[in-house]
Parts: sequence; C-alpha cells; structure tokens
Amino acid sequence: MSQEPHNYYLKKEEPNKSCLLVLRDIILEQDENISESLKWNSPCFSYKNKMFCFLMIDKKLKEPYILMVEGARIDFPELDQGTRTRMKVLNIDPNTDLPIDLIENILQSALDLYRNGVIKTKN
Repeated sequence: MSQEPHNYYLKKEEPNKSCLLVLRDIILEQDENISESLKWNSPCFSYKNKMFCFLMIDKKLKEPYILMVEGARIDFPELDQGTRTRMKVLNIDPNTDLPIDLIENILQSALDLYRNGVIKTKN
C-alpha cells in the first residue's frame, strides 16, 4: 500500500477506521486489476487505470460509504443516487456487520461494465 492512502485510514477514528480498512480489503480482493490511489483526499480504486469506486466519509452522518463511479449503470435498491447523474453510493453503518455479499455483488456488477467493454479501459 502506498503511503498516501495508508495515512488516510490511520487518521480515522474507530469504528470508521476498522470499517474502511475491511472495505478496502473487500474491494482489492475483487480483481487483480484494481489499484488504489488517493484522489480528492479519499481512497480511489481504479480498474485498469479507470476510476471505479471511492471510499468516503459522509460529512453529516460521519459514516463511511462506497461511491460507485458508474453507479447509474447498475441496479441495486441499496444504492442511493441522490442528485447525482452518474454515481451512486452505498451507505455503510460501521457499528453493524458489513453486508459483505451485497458489497461484493455491487462491486462485481460494476466491474463487469469494465470487463465487458461498456466502460472503456486501457489494457
């Protein structure tokens, strides 16, 4: 892990710190072509150098969420689009067990957009 994203996690308070670190592992385990960087002061995960998702903290709720860059192209009732046109978020309660199956299903559905060429990537 490069130093920049690592520092992001270490600066967070519990239970958000542990929650974000587990979410990070879940995301990185989905595909060997996923890489992590820091963009806009948040961990950004890319698939073959195309932005895929972010881990962020909601400013009002002070709880983590996964921001799916191409969220509008995948259909899960748990994803909230709000006023966004392209992206959707999955809010995470750091005080409860993570819905790992749901998170993995959402990530795999989004990854399929990249793998199947719906979202163009550089090989």
